Parts: sequence; C-alpha cells; structure tokens
Amino acid sequence: MPGPISALVKPGNPSASDLRRVDSDNAADALFFTPDGVLHGPEAIRGVFENLLREFAKPGASITSKKRVIEGDYAYSVFSAETPDNSYELANDVFVVRNGSIQMQAFTAKVRRK
Repeated sequence: MPGPISALVKPGNPSASDLRRVDSDNAADALFFTPDGVLHGPEAIRGVFENLLREFAKPGASITSKKRVIEGDYAYSVFSAETPDNSYELANDVFVVRNGSIQMQAFTAKVRRK
C-alpha cells in the first residue's frame, strides 16, 4: 500500500518531495491517532513524518514487515524497525483510505531508545 510509511524505507536523506507526498497522501480532514493524542489535518501530521523521515534516513535504518492486511478501504500493518537511535520492537499502523486519500491513521509502537 503506498502511503507515508513507504517513504520511510527510501535510502538517503528525506527531501521536500517526500514531505509533499506525505501531505498529499492525507485528506484535508485526516485524523492521525497516536499514544500522545490525535492530530488533525496534513499540516499537523507533517511534523510526525518530518521526524520519522529524518530518523529513518540514517544509515542502518530498516523496517521488517510482520503482517499487512488490506480489506477494501482499510489497511492493517504490523512491523518492527531499527534505526541508530531506536528499536521499534513492535509497531502497528491502521489506515482508512477513502477516494485515494488517507482519512484516518492510527499508530502505536513499543520503542526502546538505544
């Protein structure tokens, strides 16, 4: 499933086009649920992905998909990831996609700082 998470696995430094893609993948009224609260709209969501893109652009960063299920407008993903800064021991993304845009994303992870 294309979307913001796919931008994380690109090697190299994040670019402005990566962030524009994150913005364009989300609906104008998109919701992003995190353990810290709910973000509303692409502008608020952008900050999360600026940090993630920066972290995953570092050498040695990797994502290992454990499970990916897509049913109509819904997607569920379980993965682990490693960066020089953090170990994402178990992470989960849930998406609702309508008319080609992410309407809702929920993310949670067990993160261990290195």
